[in-house]
Amino acid sequence: MLRSVKLEDYMVEKPVTVAPEAPLVEALDLIVHNRVSGLCVVDDQGQFLGILSELDCLRGILSASYDQASVGQVRDYMVSENINSARPTDDIIDVASDMLAKGQRRRPVFSADGRLAGQITCRQILAAVRKLITG
Repeated sequence: MLRSVKLEDYMVEKPVTVAPEAPLVEALDLIVHNRVSGLCVVDDQGQFLGILSELDCLRGILSASYDQASVGQVRDYMVSENINSARPTDDIIDVASDMLAKGQRRRPVFSADGRLAGQITCRQILAAVRKLITG
């Protein structure tokens, strides 16, 4: 049985972020350069607005190529509704189970006052589980 571990022990405290008005190509550059699978979309005050994943970027690039149109901005492809979130004190196994059930690769983590405190991804969860299993 795996012991309880809090998200705060493994979450990325400063996730890579992008503005909603940024060109999608800029977001793509951030994803590739930082070797992440998605970005938190925030406004100029750091307020969380949504998530942009690799798949969202791919959808935008392919859509633009089919339509022979410009690629557009992050806001055109980001997900901003029905986003599941977590708290730093949540149990990592509970969050992992919920993410798996919902087919999610990442989840924003918010502090008690509603600020974006970080992000947890499948990669961080796997690192935690590996450490728990191997000691």
